[in-house]
Amino acid sequence: MNSKNQPALALACAIAITLPFAAHADEPLASTVVITGSRFPSAESLEPIGATVITRDEIRQAGVNDVNGAIRKIGGVFGRQSLDSSPDFALDLRGFGTNGAQNMVILVDGVRLNENELANSVLSTIPIDTVERIEIVRGGSSVLYGEGATGGVIQIVTRKDARYARSGTHGSVFAEAGQFKERDLRASVSHVAGNLSVDAAVARQDNDNYRANSAFTQNSLSAGVQVAYAGGRAGVRVESARQDTRLPGSLTLAQFQADPRQSQTPNDFGTLDTDRVNAFAEYRIGEVDLAAELSHRERDVDSNYYFGTSASVTKYKGRQNQFSPRARWLHTLDGGMLNELVTGVDVIDWQRKTTADYSLADASQKSKAFYVRDELRFDPAHDGRIALGARREIFDKDYIDAMAGGVADNGSQGQNAWEAQGSYRLLPQLELTARAGQSYRVANVDENSFRTSLSLLKVQTSHDLEFGASWGDEMRKLTARVFRHKLDNEIFYDPTAFANTNLDPTRRQGVEIDAETALTTGWRATAHLQHVNAKFTDGPNAGREMVLVPKNVLTARLSWLPGSGQSADFGAQWVGRQRYGSDFDNRCAAAMPSYVTFDARYAVKLGAWEVAVNGLNLADRRYFSYAYGCQTGIYPSDGRQLKLSARYDF
Repeated sequence: MNSKNQPALALACAIAITLPFAAHADEPLASTVVITGSRFPSAESLEPIGATVITRDEIRQAGVNDVNGAIRKIGGVFGRQSLDSSPDFALDLRGFGTNGAQNMVILVDGVRLNENELANSVLSTIPIDTVERIEIVRGGSSVLYGEGATGGVIQIVTRKDARYARSGTHGSVFAEAGQFKERDLRASVSHVAGNLSVDAAVARQDNDNYRANSAFTQNSLSAGVQVAYAGGRAGVRVESARQDTRLPGSLTLAQFQADPRQSQTPNDFGTLDTDRVNAFAEYRIGEVDLAAELSHRERDVDSNYYFGTSASVTKYKGRQNQFSPRARWLHTLDGGMLNELVTGVDVIDWQRKTTADYSLADASQKSKAFYVRDELRFDPAHDGRIALGARREIFDKDYIDAMAGGVADNGSQGQNAWEAQGSYRLLPQLELTARAGQSYRVANVDENSFRTSLSLLKVQTSHDLEFGASWGDEMRKLTARVFRHKLDNEIFYDPTAFANTNLDPTRRQGVEIDAETALTTGWRATAHLQHVNAKFTDGPNAGREMVLVPKNVLTARLSWLPGSGQSADFGAQWVGRQRYGSDFDNRCAAAMPSYVTFDARYAVKLGAWEVAVNGLNLADRRYFSYAYGCQTGIYPSDGRQLKLSARYDF
């Protein structure tokens, strides 16, 4: 983007955020949504501080086909173009660059999706029609969710409680077709009989995508059953997905400018197979809630890279088991004070076998964690709250590679996290919040297998601090947060050393602004702005910017739902400049340019049918969000795509 347009764009951003508060409305923004606060459904007065909730209705109205897209377009989370052809963009909370996936935790129904490797959590395998809501909590959250939660937590909730679902059989059939031979077929059905409910969803996605050699195919299946009983409920969900994806590879800047759709790797491809089984149970005894999840996941990844006529094939076979029992005591004290005490255990067993021409590695990691957190609503008249929590987690690692001839990573280590947070409503519409804590991340198997020294990588720790203020009510609301993460031994790939290493002290600090309002009957606007300054604070690189971290990301949406069967949704996202992936010393003569994208959807309901037209990157911008070298290693983003869909509900 031309720099002379930046002032105009900045003004437009300011208008987009402040305009909602110049309008008046006659209806509330949305109905109340119960969200998962302290790993239990929250009491309304103890909802987590600073959470963003994406509802099932918002996902459908925006015409989003996958969970990753909903998080980016509705939740305002920055996403970087995937390196394969899948819709699983690399998500990044609070500016952690290429290690964004390792600095946040993603869960599905309380089960951790993060892998102990340099890989993004695969969200495209979660059938979008099974998603009830998505919760995004920004900021250090290691007490409740363990290692890697420095940037925040994203929780996808799919379960429905049979006690509140509609009786009988209900479902939907969805079909979509678009440019680049895009096809999306989905069907879901649920049946509720008394306290028993069953549901199933199947989907197939095909897309040749924007670039050459970037075709993507996925088949997925999800099925669940649950039963409600006196004092609780229990259930099981099974999910399976198969992906086939071509690998278009990267381009130089000259190649991108000549033709961003080309590929220099026309024969590379990969596959991903995932299977998940999750079981849960909940039970209430007086004022005590008991809950537990037990899960098993298997993940097989094959990649095939061709160099001339020879091929390099890599196979990963991984599995993970998790058991997470926990308890909550929700008690009302004298004077109307409400106290919530939560404690629990997380036990995770992860293993991976590698078969490649460069490695025959066996890796495993076991972790055991105990956490406790207490929150007190000490002043009900002003919603005064204070919470304290702590966590202790022990890791046991084993790694051996027969081709390397020795042990690369083994032994035990323990880590601690803590947090303190509070809020107070000074005025009926003004609430102040504060958070402080310590979070941590341990090096994964890929990082410790390719490091700069003989010593294993040190644990990354972050001291987290946040202050916030929220003004408004159900009809219009503005929330602002200033934050800082001071990191020691940040784990990162150093392009100057060609290996993973512990960096000199670094810092992420900035501001986040959320705004939402009902402009008038049927119209609703939302906006999320993140400004982050990511720099070294000590060492030879002190003062230099971290790579692949945009300073500004603004996401805004305008929705129209007049109640006549019609609906429209328009979105825009501006991503500011960022440094190329290899520009550690900030000497690259250029930076990755900023860009703006637009998407829109119009739908009309005709009885049980809904017909919609959807458009992505409507201005057909040529841009890129990932480049690992200085003006090279560029992965072009998708061009304009128009799609037509039909849905039938029964």
